[in-house]
Amino acid sequence: MTELSALWLPILLGAVFVFFVSSIIHMGPFWHRKNYPQLPDENRARAAIGSLGVPPGDYMLPRCNSMAEMRSPDFMQKMAEGPVWLITVRPNGTAGMGKPLLQWFIHIAVIALFAGYVAAFSLGAGAHYLAVFRVVGTTAFMAFSLGLMHDSIWYSRQWSTTLKLAFDGLIYALVLAGTFGWLWPKILM
Repeated sequence: MTELSALWLPILLGAVFVFFVSSIIHMGPFWHRKNYPQLPDENRARAAIGSLGVPPGDYMLPRCNSMAEMRSPDFMQKMAEGPVWLITVRPNGTAGMGKPLLQWFIHIAVIALFAGYVAAFSLGAGAHYLAVFRVVGTTAFMAFSLGLMHDSIWYSRQWSTTLKLAFDGLIYALVLAGTFGWLWPKILM
């Protein structure tokens, strides 16, 4: 067992490294450019939907209020005719990047903390690089990637988008695992 307090440097430095790698992946001309294609007639869609004044939030269309209503012929007809949407409405205006970037960094740091926690109770000081890499990498991959699958299972996100994001998570897990393996506490004699 290793004291979690001895892992503050790999936790913070690993979070910084993952943050920079994620920035490169999402700013570069990589695999995320076509995750969200444009609607067929964007101007008409904006005019129709914008006139409703829908406040920010998550919505389902059509939406029923009970299981009985879900089985009703009226609701089934709405589902058959469409459109069938799961929509996230954001506030109007340009979105600043400061708050989401801070939240993303905190998210990475929390994953690094939990990966460090699991590794600290699994491995002692002086553990071999590959042992640290395996434990931290597996734990971080589960946090960065496996939690994304439910969006494709339950909310119809395209599997191609989910798999690309999971691949990003694999890269982040490898970076974090490498950082922990490099900075894992040594045995002092």
